[in-house]
Amino acid sequence: FEALPKDRQDEVMSGHGALQSVLTDRGAFVSMKLMPPTSAVMVEPAPTEGAAPLITDGPFAETKENFLGFYAADFRDLDEALEYAKMISSPVARLEVRPVAWAGGVISSE
Repeated sequence: FEALPKDRQDEVMSGHGALQSVLTDRGAFVSMKLMPPTSAVMVEPAPTEGAAPLITDGPFAETKENFLGFYAADFRDLDEALEYAKMISSPVARLEVRPVAWAGGVISSE
């Protein structure tokens, strides 16, 4: 991230700001333990400008990849979570989406 030009950093952070605002307005932030990496779904950068991001099975293939942070939020299902993840999809970042463990059990992505 630090290697990106300032304007690209600002663009990436703007997407995160928008997502944070939407999740805050919905009262949807949740802080819970992540489920195992095998439950992850990836939002890959779009292959071409203007194309939709690619959705693939996760998790990140390499542990040496950068981990900037994470969001824990409350969504109806995996499809809704992926729609919000697309708000911060960019050509320079891969996103991992996975369910969380609740005190009352696990919310399945199936």
